[in-house]
Amino acid sequence: MRNVATAKEMQKIDRITIEKYGIAGMVLMERAGLSVVSRVNELYPARKVTILCGSGNNGGDGFVIARELHNQGKDVDVYAVRPEKLKGDAKTNYDVARKFGVKVLPVIRFLALDSKRLAPDSIIVDALLGTGLHNEIRKPLSTIIEKVNGMRCPVIAVDIPSGISSDTGQVMGCAIKADHTVTFGLPKRGHFLFPGADHAGQLFVEDIGFPARLLDSDTMRVYLVQKPDAVELLPQRVRYSHKGSYGHVLLVAGSKGKTGAALMAARACLKAGAGLVTIGVAESLVNAFQSRVTEEMILPLADNGSGAVSYAAADTILDFLRKRVSAIAIGPGLSVNDEITGLVRRLIAESDIPMVIDADGLNALAGRTGILKKSRAPLILTPHTGEMARLLDRGSGTRGQGSEAAGAHLREEIEGNRIETALAFAKKTKTYLVLKGAPTVTASPDGNAYINTSGNPGMATAGTGDVLTGMISAFLAQKMNPLKASVLGVFIHGLTGDTVAGEKGQHSLIASDIIRGMPSVFRSLRK
Repeated sequence: MRNVATAKEMQKIDRITIEKYGIAGMVLMERAGLSVVSRVNELYPARKVTILCGSGNNGGDGFVIARELHNQGKDVDVYAVRPEKLKGDAKTNYDVARKFGVKVLPVIRFLALDSKRLAPDSIIVDALLGTGLHNEIRKPLSTIIEKVNGMRCPVIAVDIPSGISSDTGQVMGCAIKADHTVTFGLPKRGHFLFPGADHAGQLFVEDIGFPARLLDSDTMRVYLVQKPDAVELLPQRVRYSHKGSYGHVLLVAGSKGKTGAALMAARACLKAGAGLVTIGVAESLVNAFQSRVTEEMILPLADNGSGAVSYAAADTILDFLRKRVSAIAIGPGLSVNDEITGLVRRLIAESDIPMVIDADGLNALAGRTGILKKSRAPLILTPHTGEMARLLDRGSGTRGQGSEAAGAHLREEIEGNRIETALAFAKKTKTYLVLKGAPTVTASPDGNAYINTSGNPGMATAGTGDVLTGMISAFLAQKMNPLKASVLGVFIHGLTGDTVAGEKGQHSLIASDIIRGMPSVFRSLRK
């Protein structure tokens, strides 16, 4: 899997390349600039080019781009922010560009341009800031960015759109909205974390000569999950095998009014290759389930009298786990009450079977995550942002007792730093965390995180999380380790959503479409 770098990690690679391997910074800057020129010529060969250069190394890349395009006979305008502040390689490339005849104008001249006259025949290259941004943008840069975003011409960002934090993807006051981004060596976290991903547009990662061993270093702990990775992870079907070879999943889910969640999770589990699936349901719902299942089996469980599983079902579940089951999933449509809370906590403490916890199973743990450390078997938690906020809530109660404002603030914090939130929780609780969202981030207790690259907004609809629970459970039952089961389940779930959206569109996509679309996606991964 490809590493994803922070600004600090990329700066270290840059420094070691120069100091240890003897590749001059000027050479790296030259290659970076030329790689952008190649993309400009590929994407917009006939356009006039306006280049905005900052006073750091990103601006130096911009001067290389300007010099080369000018030398190719292209119509190039260059506007610089405080060129008197340039130093080192950036200053050298500024001087070289001018010697080549590139006219470098003060940025105030760009601000005075009539946007309507510039837009129809131009592209803009954003070489203002790069990856080292830590503070909110102020004038005049904010004014420049606002002007660029108000134009109708395409924008190519150098390394990362100016104004985006390369570590968190957050907008630092304001940010360039690029159509394309050309980055160097490795992608950065901010290219995939929102809103940065929306600002980056189409991403190109260019090789400019960094040593491969630095780019592949295992000191970087965040990885990008793409289709070739899923192909490699996909469990094989052995010719001499039977249904028992692919595991038995017990799904404890569903309650009165929420039977669909259990059924979707179970069907997704079977479609993802589990050999056997049993749904554990409250006794009063057995007839309702029995009339709707075909391949799935039903395990009647003690009922609390309201159509939900009661705490008294714990012994039945634990006995069933010991005799037959490879993996257990708990939570979809389960309901929220004190008995469910007690049931979930007891299963965590006493089960020896790997477990996936989702939905109401997570709500049963809200503010009470200490129990997770007592687990005898691997745990996979699959919260969306709201559920994650409840898990982190320090109040008591199954859904947390913090104020609405406090809850909103916590959700904002999570979204503002998805990777570090997931890593910290997984490490603290010794669990595997699948933080669902855009993008979904999977974190392991040993400190690694995986950014998913599949999925689309059409999947933001009821039941898609239940489908994911079924898929991860199926891979877990097929003897995959919890991390691989999570990473693969998340990717194929999103890839199936993308495939179905390509056929039906995003607006009409529903969870059962994903279940129906799974066979064609698995087939495509086997080619």
